[in-house]
Amino acid sequence: MTEETYPQLRITPTRFLNPETTELLLEKIFAIGGIRRMILNGPNLPATVPYGPARGLPNENSYRRVIKVCGEDYDLHVHVGAILLELETEEVIPAIKEACDSVFADKFPYGISQGKFMRSNFTTTDYAKYGRIEDARILGMSDPKSKQRPIIFQGNR
Repeated sequence: MTEETYPQLRITPTRFLNPETTELLLEKIFAIGGIRRMILNGPNLPATVPYGPARGLPNENSYRRVIKVCGEDYDLHVHVGAILLELETEEVIPAIKEACDSVFADKFPYGISQGKFMRSNFTTTDYAKYGRIEDARILGMSDPKSKQRPIIFQGNR
């Protein structure tokens, strides 16, 4: 039996995104529909200082805040540098490019590349982190160092 493959995109702006820009872009992307999975990549913004003389003290960072996507609150704990998308079909790619153009047009350049960026099969890390997985959408999306599970947005399904 052949495994179904889904097109994947990587949106890479030339700069890290502010929470406001991230929120605006995600709202426009989710309004399009056809998104199966999404990963926000970037450096972690921990809530407390992880090491050094200030270890354990609150990490005051204006980029770590709650954003609203699809009517849900999401704690943005990374400084977004890339967005990985897995799509239902290739027909939504031009609409995603238009959404990116409208958000990044006056600010800075970005790139969109199509390829294979997310694992789509069950890995040992997934099994060690979550055990048996019933929902195939979270396969390959585990971070071994993370203490929280992936967030699933209901979107417009």
